[in-house]
Amino acid sequence: MLVVSPAICGTVIARFGTAGQKERWLPGLADGSITMAFGITEPDAGSNSHRITTTARRDEGGGWILNGRKVFITGVDNADAVLVVGRTEDARTGKLKPCLFIVPRETHGFSHHHIPMELAAAEKQFELVLDDVTLPADALVGDEDAGLLQLFAGLNPERIMTAAFALGMGRYALDKAVDYARTRQVWKEPIGAHQAIAHPLAQAHIELELARLMMAKAAYLYDAGDDAGAGEAANMAKYAAGEAAVKAVDQAVHTLGGNGLTAEYGLARLITAARVARIAPVSREMILNYVSHQTLGLPKSY
Repeated sequence: MLVVSPAICGTVIARFGTAGQKERWLPGLADGSITMAFGITEPDAGSNSHRITTTARRDEGGGWILNGRKVFITGVDNADAVLVVGRTEDARTGKLKPCLFIVPRETHGFSHHHIPMELAAAEKQFELVLDDVTLPADALVGDEDAGLLQLFAGLNPERIMTAAFALGMGRYALDKAVDYARTRQVWKEPIGAHQAIAHPLAQAHIELELARLMMAKAAYLYDAGDDAGAGEAANMAKYAAGEAAVKAVDQAVHTLGGNGLTAEYGLARLITAARVARIAPVSREMILNYVSHQTLGLPKSY
């Protein structure tokens, strides 16, 4: 949550917010005194912005009325506001287009409900319900006609952030496994002397390093203002890091055997946590879809 606030919400407001929005939110997001959750995922749409059903319509006074539901929104209980992705109707075409709104947590009609999770984590997940939530006109962030572009300006750093999260888990697990393999002795030599142990650990290290380089490239392109290049690289980095982390954690647990499932080494909890990097905030399959038609120019399957 402390990372999502500045990485997604802070980025969007800094790049597209009004002067008033920047003055109101950015100092607190920067120093951590304010936190802001990010609300995009829905029960029937996931994070597919083209299928979001949370709608926003103008009221008679020029403000906005939001209705809809969100799921798996992190840290709402500790957030001062939520940056909600809704959709407005284009008067010319009748089509819905994504838009971004700042919704303070205590706004009337806005409620959140805890979703019990099997995964043990410091931050909780919530369902959001927006029932005729009335917002002032300046709750809209950026241009009503450029919501999709503005949305991905925040999603690219989210993917880079997720890659870093996954790499941290993978490197932690690998370090534990390597230390164990150096000292654990069953026969004459430490188990790390056996190629059946050493080679998979070396492979995990190589894949983590390759993913780290892809993440560094994505961060560089994003900092340079290359949104198109950063989008491709951020998706690739997130994919590579998620895959590498899952393999590293699995191999670490396998190296330690029964000890890999004890609380002493702290690896068992990562078996579930590492998989989060493969499915959130966007699944590996959606990244493969992106690369296949955006990078390779193949036709869409959906």
